[in-house]
Amino acid sequence: MSAFIQKILWEIINQNASETETSWLTQKSNSEPLELMTAFVACPRFLSKKLIIVKPETASQLNEAIAGFSVEGWSLVRLARVWLLTHLDASDKETYIKHINTLFDTAEMNELVALYSALPILTYPEQWLFRATDAVRSNMGFVFDAIALRNPYPAKYFNEAAWNQLVMKTIFNDKPIHFIDGLNERQNKNLALILSDFAHERWAAGRSVAPQVWRLTSSFLDETLLSDIQHLLKSGNIENQQVAAIASVESGYQPAIDLLAQYPELKKAVASNELTWADFETKDLNTYVPKP
Repeated sequence: MSAFIQKILWEIINQNASETETSWLTQKSNSEPLELMTAFVACPRFLSKKLIIVKPETASQLNEAIAGFSVEGWSLVRLARVWLLTHLDASDKETYIKHINTLFDTAEMNELVALYSALPILTYPEQWLFRATDAVRSNMGFVFDAIALRNPYPAKYFNEAAWNQLVMKTIFNDKPIHFIDGLNERQNKNLALILSDFAHERWAAGRSVAPQVWRLTSSFLDETLLSDIQHLLKSGNIENQQVAAIASVESGYQPAIDLLAQYPELKKAVASNELTWADFETKDLNTYVPKP
């Protein structure tokens, strides 16, 4: 465990906690493992559940230390729990793994959120892969969010099948996919095809597909996916047309670019960067509202 990460987390705690709270945490952080694990569970009894405020420069330091790692939107309890985990002695691998597994096995929902949030900074990261992929299947929304959103662990350790499952469940649950760390880097052809099948099912049911998810297809446009672009352009929905234009230009696929020639204003907007994927990054995808 990097002492630098531990230091940054403590700085954020100090900026958000009272003297009584920091005193309690300091005391517990110097405890033996079992007492420290008990403190992990007991945090809500001694700490405020308020959301923390993170200074931009501190957030930047954290991201530089572990790319993609963010504590934005965390409560003080969640942050303190993750910080306490950094004090578990990892020198004995078997004992360390046993302690973390005990916490997982006995955790309630908020404790699970903290544990999954801590995956990027836990020692022996490959050891937690089963736990992480299991969280993707969780029916607890906050647990799923903890592994899927603003968490660099999946992008680094998930295989393609597990990664695609995470992305598609995020889309299916109307979660903001631009908060998935590594989204652009982990694009793949299989995911693009899965998304196309998903879109066809939605359209057949009279439902929409969130515009921003089409960013996952632009690198893989071919004859099969071109029909989806054509559908979007002909839908009469301006957002559908806009994302089809972005995907077509990004793809460099000539048949898609030829198709876009029928919509010169859209092509111009993309070429001039007046229209980008950032224009469609929303917190709620709202794809259950019937649209063309």
